[in-house]
Amino acid sequence: MDRNSNGYTFLFAAIMVIVVGALLAFAATSLKDLQDENVKKEKMQNILASVGVVVEREQAPSQFTSVIKEQLALKIDGSVDETTKAFEIDLKNELSKKVEDQRFPLYVAEQDGKKFYIVPLRGAGLWDAIWGYVALEEDLNTIKGTVFDHKGETPGLGAEITQKWFQDRFVGEKILNQSGEIVGVAVAKGNTDPSKEDNKVDAISGATITGDGVTNMIKERLSNYKNYFANQKKLALNK
Repeated sequence: MDRNSNGYTFLFAAIMVIVVGALLAFAATSLKDLQDENVKKEKMQNILASVGVVVEREQAPSQFTSVIKEQLALKIDGSVDETTKAFEIDLKNELSKKVEDQRFPLYVAEQDGKKFYIVPLRGAGLWDAIWGYVALEEDLNTIKGTVFDHKGETPGLGAEITQKWFQDRFVGEKILNQSGEIVGVAVAKGNTDPSKEDNKVDAISGATITGDGVTNMIKERLSNYKNYFANQKKLALNK
């Protein structure tokens, strides 16, 4: 074929399109696998961080296996769905379902001889989704630690929920009121109560709506675990 002909030019271009397309498809598939693995490791990091275990990404899988002793997919009645893997539950998808059809992931951690219950969170901030984890001590009332993140909150304002100084405000707070009901922890402006008995933490200045989102997220998510928590407390009393 004449290399200077239009036919040759079109054939060459077609071959190049096919080759480049195949290479791009291969690269995209390879990168997706790597991205998915990194997302999985980051999730492990965040779950561990809620109980104070801070690790590098590559160490996350081994530490996760060491610290997390149980991964449960709960139904709203507190029973365990043995057919669903807790780690694979996508809260964004679950929240689109009726509550009786949702599955609620729970991670049970053991560290230094103590047991902790880690509840994944998801809610709405000012601009987009917010999410995180709250770890409870064995009394299922006292907060051991929290981790929060967001998709599009305002830098310097709502985005500050990712900062350690804000997350540390929740440590030691109670999620139950004096009647034993799950009320969560409210993000309230001007709250500096050191006693940790009022179910409130001090808000971030200028981030009222994001703070309200955190408040609602914690209460809404935790309330779905009340039946499981009640069952665990009964078991503890019968020991």
